[in-house]
Amino acid sequence: MNLTQETTERPSELLFISFNQDATSLSVGTRSGYKLFSLSPLSAEKLEPPIEKEGGEVCIVERLFSSSLVALVELSNPRKLRVCHFKKNSEICTYSYPDSILSVKLNRQRLLVVLRQNLYIHNIRDMKVMHTIRDTPNNPTGLCALSSDNENGYIAYPGSNQNGEVLVFDSINLKAVATIMAHDSQLVALAFNAQGSKLATASAIGTVIRVFSVPQGEKLVEFRRGVKRAQISCLSFSPEDTYLAISSCTETVHVFRLSEPQEEKDMHTHRRGEDQQGWMSYFGKALSSSATYLTSQVTDAFNQSRAFAMMKLPKTGLKTICAMTIIDGVHKVMVATSEGMLYVTSVEAREGGECRNPVEYRLLDAAGCSSDSSVTDQQRPSYGSYAAATAGAVSTRSPEAPLQDYGITENDDQPPSVHRASH
Repeated sequence: MNLTQETTERPSELLFISFNQDATSLSVGTRSGYKLFSLSPLSAEKLEPPIEKEGGEVCIVERLFSSSLVALVELSNPRKLRVCHFKKNSEICTYSYPDSILSVKLNRQRLLVVLRQNLYIHNIRDMKVMHTIRDTPNNPTGLCALSSDNENGYIAYPGSNQNGEVLVFDSINLKAVATIMAHDSQLVALAFNAQGSKLATASAIGTVIRVFSVPQGEKLVEFRRGVKRAQISCLSFSPEDTYLAISSCTETVHVFRLSEPQEEKDMHTHRRGEDQQGWMSYFGKALSSSATYLTSQVTDAFNQSRAFAMMKLPKTGLKTICAMTIIDGVHKVMVATSEGMLYVTSVEAREGGECRNPVEYRLLDAAGCSSDSSVTDQQRPSYGSYAAATAGAVSTRSPEAPLQDYGITENDDQPPSVHRASH
């Protein structure tokens, strides 16, 4: 969540918030550097003290799982990417691009840099540019998703800025694999599941969320968030695909159920059998018999699943990101807001409904709301010209050895020394 792209007032210190690939860490970019919070384990009382690094105004900070590798972009030079080993305070390599970097995505195979009309796919082992997707439709927010799976390293990005077309690209084999017409209006959110086999999408209207199979591109299910338009800001699958969480500009975070335990399926089947003579059965038959007289939009509305659970935030109108995790066998919803707060609550597996008593954590010591500290037009990253944007990425500092040789692995407690590459 890059808050430098926003024009509304926001906390003075906060520039960026992002969960890592498996929601075990939360990255926060500020005006004076960045912070990395551990979310595993997650205490009910307080967050563990974060790893803090002082520096410039960090508008993008993405961490590779629980490793020491972070990708950084600063507001003072939005076209420059720095890849660093934070435990050693070492810069591994830097790359400069012909336009402002709007988002960065990582998995164990690839690092993806998203510009307004170009996507650069790097081999994360040596940071070489493997492929460039050029002349994409104008993508001012850097909307893109990269699967975290080692084998299904798919990329999803908008195929149009007029409708909800999604293009899916295989970043491992470097080829396009699918075109999905997901919505009638333009896309605002994309997310893969952990296995890279499902893709969730949301459009600017914000009432319907759809889930597609990957790479087949077949619609698996669709959910109705509500009947009023809303700006969807984030989609997130639970680790094993039981749930899909959706956050928006409203105060409600919706949780939809993609699957349910077998014992609950058996119980629901039994209940439906008992209700065959009830009024719901009668209503269902009446609806079925009159379906030919209903428009497709109306029948679709009846077929869309409603939220299984929901979480209420204290305020509406905030920009948010969400993630789902499992702690001690219980599904948790985590929501970080543009005010610098993190809310965590549990999902009741059997009954669903409203998630009560969320635990809240403050991510910044002082999140002021002074509009004097908001990003000015001079500070806001400029997009540059189209001609400049079609140029290539330039390495200004390259790694001397593969990143794995630097010891960039998960949970690396003893980081090795990192040698800076020569200019």
